[in-house]
Amino acid sequence: MTRAPSRFAYASPVPAPQTPLWASRPVTLLLAVPAGTALWAAFPDVAAWPLVLVAVALLHAALRRDTPWWNLLVGSVAGTVFFLPHLWWANEATDTVPWLALSLLEALFFGAFGVAWTWARRLPWVRGHAWAHVLAFAAVWTAVEQWRSAFPFGGFPWGRLAWTVAAAPTGRAAWLGGTVLVTFLLAAAGVLLALTASRLLAAARAPGRRAPHLLAATGAAAVAAVLVTGPQALPLPHDPATRAVPDPPVTATVPVPDRSRPVDAATATAQAGVLRVGAVQGNVNEPGLGSFANRAEVLDNHIAGTDRVAATHGAQAAPDERVDVVLWPENGSDLDPQEARDVARALDGAAERVGAPILVGAQEFPQTGGRYNVLLLWQDGDVLARYAKQHPAPFGEYIPLRSFVRLFSDQVDRVTTDMIAARNAPVVDVPVERLGRSVPLGTAICFEVAYDEIARDAVRRGAEVLVVPTNNASFGVTAESTQQLAMTRMQAISTGRAAVQISTVGVSGVITPDGTLVARTGLFTPDHLVADLPLRTDLTPAVVAGYWPGWVVAAAGALLTAAGLVLSTRSRRAARRGTTLDSGTTATTATTTGEGPA
Repeated sequence: MTRAPSRFAYASPVPAPQTPLWASRPVTLLLAVPAGTALWAAFPDVAAWPLVLVAVALLHAALRRDTPWWNLLVGSVAGTVFFLPHLWWANEATDTVPWLALSLLEALFFGAFGVAWTWARRLPWVRGHAWAHVLAFAAVWTAVEQWRSAFPFGGFPWGRLAWTVAAAPTGRAAWLGGTVLVTFLLAAAGVLLALTASRLLAAARAPGRRAPHLLAATGAAAVAAVLVTGPQALPLPHDPATRAVPDPPVTATVPVPDRSRPVDAATATAQAGVLRVGAVQGNVNEPGLGSFANRAEVLDNHIAGTDRVAATHGAQAAPDERVDVVLWPENGSDLDPQEARDVARALDGAAERVGAPILVGAQEFPQTGGRYNVLLLWQDGDVLARYAKQHPAPFGEYIPLRSFVRLFSDQVDRVTTDMIAARNAPVVDVPVERLGRSVPLGTAICFEVAYDEIARDAVRRGAEVLVVPTNNASFGVTAESTQQLAMTRMQAISTGRAAVQISTVGVSGVITPDGTLVARTGLFTPDHLVADLPLRTDLTPAVVAGYWPGWVVAAAGALLTAAGLVLSTRSRRAARRGTTLDSGTTATTATTTGEGPA
């Protein structure tokens, strides 16, 4: 008589496969450290952008185990190693607790990616095909990056992979699909680098099968090279006469060229004329205190800087030498000229001497409470146009959950009056007599440059150049301003617009429509720039696409993660019931290492 198989046969003692050393817990956790370090070094001020590919490859290797909660830890460690130095400026501006809180919160998104990727790669077609493995990793990574750029409290897009490649060929892909596409390409190229290394190691371990492994490694490397360098061929607006300037660390000395001559920001690419702007970096004399601690000094410094512009390009200059508008930074005058008559008189005098309106950064305090961070186009005692910040920085410009957060740090009390989010178009119309019309300037104040939708909305509403006024006085000698300058360069590429970043203390810069940096200032030094900006009206594919690239990749990442989770749940339930899979093998959870096609 044949004995029926036990319904618990799936639990028969079978020797567990030995976990390879490279997939052991200690090794994967250790790999998270160089992954985070390499990613940090890819950003300014080190700015070794190829390391972003190394970082992704190392993170891919660190997440080889098929345990979601272990990969939550590994991803969070990599994120912590990255964000703590990347956001060091938050410690400079506030204190240790807020810096740690922000860094650890953002690091948790790296951990969430570890969990999502563990589930997504369990799908059979992701596990069984190298191309699907690469695309799925890139989709899930980009989706998580999109989510943390929107949540919580409006998101925090600092640390996106795309910000590393403003000066690299891959960055030009922003013209086609915005920062979403750039991040996707970098994530995919990083995984291909990991697969290349894996195949090379396999060839070394198995001499008898060396040829197929070497062929696969060559193919993966070739595709990665195309993804990284291929965007160089995209038809961005370009002026062959444009000469880029170096973008050294903020601590480096920046040579000051002859400021009496305008910087040419690729005027050969102009479609609707040329706008001549003066940009004034007034500086503060006591770094670290911030402009709010030096209100009168900051105003006086920017008046003095405007007078230096007026000396060569003001009302007394020849008509073809005059500036059309002067740009001041965020908080260039913390005192509202609409309320303070002495400030209004000082601005009137400066505008008269320079013969042009001044775009002034100021603060408004409405009677209903709160405050607005505004840009006022000022001339002849009046506001010609106004823009108020739409996206105040949580915990920096307003405090959510104030009473709760105060339990952890009294730094919340430094923000005595919460900033209000405005509802207005990010465009300021500047009347230009020389052109016989008004020129729409796209505006993004400080951290707003990190939010793609603001620059994109400005261009869709007619902006022909971009202006990014910012106040970096509170961040000391850190990489915050150069990180921001890289974002401004990427937004210039994405929108096809020349851009000016103008800071209270630096770093300020002039950027062409293809993202080339053609002039910049040093940090904590008074300076000014005069630039000829090409006015452009074409819409780039990225602007036309709008939110769709982000929506599509976020949906793809969510679907991959959810499908993998459902498959894993069903497999575990089947294993508990002792059922078998179609292949006749016992239902089990996924393998220990999660190698996939590598």
